[in-house]
Amino acid sequence: MLTERLWPGNSLRNFHYLIACPQTGEALAVDPLDWQLCLDAARKRGWQITQILSTHEHEDHTGGNAGLKSATGAQVMSHAGAAARIGGVDRGLSKGDVIRVGRTVELECLDTPGHTMTHVCLLSHTEQPALFCGDTLFNAGAGNCHNGGDPAVLYDTFASQLARLPDSTRVYPGHEYLARNLEFTLDREPTNPDAATYLARARENNANSAPVTTLAEERRINTFFRLQNPAVIARLRQAFPDIGEHPDPRTVFIRLRELRNRW
Repeated sequence: MLTERLWPGNSLRNFHYLIACPQTGEALAVDPLDWQLCLDAARKRGWQITQILSTHEHEDHTGGNAGLKSATGAQVMSHAGAAARIGGVDRGLSKGDVIRVGRTVELECLDTPGHTMTHVCLLSHTEQPALFCGDTLFNAGAGNCHNGGDPAVLYDTFASQLARLPDSTRVYPGHEYLARNLEFTLDREPTNPDAATYLARARENNANSAPVTTLAEERRINTFFRLQNPAVIARLRQAFPDIGEHPDPRTVFIRLRELRNRW
């Protein structure tokens, strides 16, 4: 599986992805808002975009579908429940569906509600798994729930699906928010040495060269995976004393998301 991460440099800090079969050159474009950038990148590498995936229905992830479909004839896919809102969807996806790209690439659809209630992530069936996670999981952060989502449902997605994936899984989110998310982790857990090291590196690099993290790294630097850490809980109780001395992980997640909304 060949993966190309594209940085359009827009104000929304989007990432776009091309996932290609090395044997056939067929490619899948994930959330190609800047569709011309995706098309030019594919042509430069000799790839043919045959499929388009929208991880969810928000315009900053679907706005390039029509242009790219017109230019390539590619099939558009999304969560089945979002298809009507997105429009122009050729294949509605459900949990466990498999997207095949060329002869060699298989991507499993995960039904991952929370940011919106109709959101999919893609998990590659490769020696080192890769998770294309839209706005569910960010490097060192978690998606917001402002426009049709629910933080309790997002917690369930983290706990029942993402937390169970292998440590080696590479994380490919829909936006680049690494430095800001690390700052939040350190605000919640000032003694986290891994987050401090990653933040120093993030500030040295531009967004286009931001590292691709693994879930093992996320478990060390992402406060939304550190729900039972005593330092995180102690700091959270300063803002929400009503949670008590031993809050359950769901409560910690929801209150962290509430803080992040206004932080």
